[in-house]
Amino acid sequence: MKKPNNNLLIMTAKYTLDTQGLRCPEPLMMVRKSIRHINNGDTLLVLSDDPATVYDIPNFCHFMDHTLIAQSINSLPYQYLLKKSNFCNEIT
Repeated sequence: MKKPNNNLLIMTAKYTLDTQGLRCPEPLMMVRKSIRHINNGDTLLVLSDDPATVYDIPNFCHFMDHTLIAQSINSLPYQYLLKKSNFCNEIT
C-alpha cells in the first residue's frame, strides 16, 4: 500500500465518516453501520483519533471482504479509505 496524499483521500471518497472523539468499539460499530448503507463499490473515508482503529479497521476490511484502498496513520486524525465489496451480501 503506497503512502497516500491526505487531500487525495478526501477528494476520492464518496462518503466521509468522522469518528473522532469516540473510543473502541464505537468507531468500528459506526463504520459497520455506515458501510451497510452505501452501495457496493462506493468509497468511505473514515477519520479517527482512536489508536485501536489502526488494527480494527484493516481487520474489519479483511474479514468482511471490503478493500482498504489507503490509510494514513502517521498523524491525527487517522484516515482510512475503504471500498465496499462488490459481493457484499450483508443483511441490513
